[in-house]
Amino acid sequence: MAILHHYPLCPHSRFVRLVCAEMGVALDFVEERPWERRETFLALDPSGQTPVLVMPDGLIIPGAGTIVEYLDEALGDQAGENRLMPRDLAARIEVRRLLAWFSGKFHDEVTGYLVNEKVYKRFVPVSAGGGPPDMNAIRAARANVRYHMRYVGYLIAKRKWLAGDDLTLADLAAAAHLSCVDYLGDAPWSEDETAKIWYARVKSRPAFRALLADRVPGMAPPDHYANLDF
Repeated sequence: MAILHHYPLCPHSRFVRLVCAEMGVALDFVEERPWERRETFLALDPSGQTPVLVMPDGLIIPGAGTIVEYLDEALGDQAGENRLMPRDLAARIEVRRLLAWFSGKFHDEVTGYLVNEKVYKRFVPVSAGGGPPDMNAIRAARANVRYHMRYVGYLIAKRKWLAGDDLTLADLAAAAHLSCVDYLGDAPWSEDETAKIWYARVKSRPAFRALLADRVPGMAPPDHYANLDF
């Protein structure tokens, strides 16, 4: 069975978990705390970043983008109409554009700040950059997430799913990042009702159940976090 080295509130890890669940890829899990920089984990990926997927044959695949591309290339043809990366070239470009938006821009402007300041820094020694959260960074993330939420609403107002008529990697990447924001209590669901309805649809999928069961020690999510009708 494949092994996923992940951290429960790492949005990139959550993205890969959703993709694997949608594709029926069974996983064993190893929880990594990236700030610990375990030697055995660094041997898998010297960058020390989650996630890393280790296949049963020993193939090591680091990074969410590389992992999902590999899964599509290796298993996509078996998925038929449920493939998460479209066959049409123009549609593939749109999915990749949105993957860059949510895994790059959204992470850099929102989840990277929130997860680092509210979660990682709680466990990292002060000498290594840990300590109290930087409230300026948190305020910036809370301001930034509002226009990202409106962008999701804008897309869904024109399409059934973010990239078109079908669920794709773009929806799972966006939902993975928003799930972290939601866990930390910073998702402004009142900002755009259309975006909220889209997220509820993704959140209701069986693939999402494991994410909704995640808990960070000493940090409970809001009451609505696991509620499918929130």
